[in-house]
Amino acid sequence: MDRLRSMEVFVGVVDAGSFTAAAKVFEMSVVMVGKHIAELEQRLGTRLLNRTTRRQSLTEIGEQYCEQCRQILAHVHSADSGALAMRSSARGTLRISAPVAFGSALLAPSLPDYMAAHPEVSVDLELSERISDVVEEGLDAAIRIGRLEDSTMIARPLQPYGMVICASPAYLSQHGMPGTPADLAHHQCLDFLHWRRVVRWQLNTNAAPKPSRFRSNNGQALKQMALNGFGLAMLAEIVVAEEIAAGRLVPVLRDFMPPMRPLHLIYPRGRQATPKLNSFVDFVVAHFGLP
Repeated sequence: MDRLRSMEVFVGVVDAGSFTAAAKVFEMSVVMVGKHIAELEQRLGTRLLNRTTRRQSLTEIGEQYCEQCRQILAHVHSADSGALAMRSSARGTLRISAPVAFGSALLAPSLPDYMAAHPEVSVDLELSERISDVVEEGLDAAIRIGRLEDSTMIARPLQPYGMVICASPAYLSQHGMPGTPADLAHHQCLDFLHWRRVVRWQLNTNAAPKPSRFRSNNGQALKQMALNGFGLAMLAEIVVAEEIAAGRLVPVLRDFMPPMRPLHLIYPRGRQATPKLNSFVDFVVAHFGLP
């Protein structure tokens, strides 16, 4: 028999005062109520109830066992209620991963709106250029740049991810506007630390800039150096869109930029969808999805 069910029947017998009254509560026969009690007593090797033709009472062990059963059943009820609540409304901790540029420039600034709409959701946001393993690392979802190789994931397309080369007006006034990628050899270019030689400043040409005097693994640091007039920076367009619109940075070599790369929100296929995950997917697609 189900031990939790037997515990529940046992507590019901104690509260109802008799096997007959408990049988009515649980909509089962008096014989079945007796079997549940007998199963517990046999498992424990002791009597839990003293019964006479007129009344029943708990043994000393039965009294202690009944109280512990109440606590166990209360925990089970609380666990069930919590699980049902999580299925009916967005709550719990949302664990997500995103590239540094997209996460810091777009996703993080938008999260207050999501969290205000879902006050029972907490967010753990990891920003990294590392390709995280969503399943192994217990993530709910991740943002991916580039072609997807893992077909086991559900992928929701977002607006494509483009790059731009830009510099401050002061820098361009002093060093001139590059007209072709070959001109980069005469300019100060700012590099990402994680770029490999074969992918550094990929343009629609074989030309490449000279070695950089400043490198960083953070797009915000490179942007600040560009704003301060130190050189040309190749950054995600979303990172510098505001500065370009305000004229603080000027885009160059637009005709030589590589094609925009696909951007996706991914999450495990087959994982039971929760309101927490569904609400986040809807939010990201609404804010950053294709027009």
